Amino acid sequence: MRWLRSRRSGQSGRPIPVLTTERLRLRSGAFEDAESLHRAFSDPPSMQWWTEAPYTSLEQTRAHLARPGMGWRRWVITAHGSNLALGFVVAGEKRQGNVSEVGYMLVPDARGHGYAREALGGVLDQLFRAEGQRKAVADTDPENLASRRLLEQMGFGLEGMLRAEWETHIGVRDTALYGLLAADWTGISRPSTAPDRV
Repeated sequence: MRWLRSRRSGQSGRPIPVLTTERLRLRSGAFEDAESLHRAFSDPPSMQWWTEAPYTSLEQTRAHLARPGMGWRRWVITAHGSNLALGFVVAGEKRQGNVSEVGYMLVPDARGHGYAREALGGVLDQLFRAEGQRKAVADTDPENLASRRLLEQMGFGLEGMLRAEWETHIGVRDTALYGLLAADWTGISRPSTAPDRV
């Protein structure tokens, strides 16, 4: 995923409720989770497709997490019975409302267990079923095959390719833009056996 394409003019005004799935608990937070999340922000494979290069210090991660997330909500992913951050899912509501952009990241040792799929599914349930939003979108690099595979497994469809959309630490990059309508969301009933690598 990218961090992140939309620009916001204000807070979303929506709450960040605690969400639970079969194996996970998603809660608010992040700054206090900097040490755990730094495992992702400092990891070159995790940051390859982001606009920024991997962070070289915990202070960079803390500064990133302390920035106001104008219009964005962040759910920190934890396993049931643990408060250790395994990653996060974000949702930022678009200006017209009832359409949110989503993004996600896992720490390296949390990959391959289906956590990204399960956590994103919990957030999509919140957006579509609890809040009545009509659409979710996601922006990823065309070469980020793991992220594209995850989105497609969850029902997102490719809606467009935007050429030379991003200036990143690896150069100017295109964007693969995905969308999912609430009417097409069937939910996640159990963890996938397919590994996630995002």
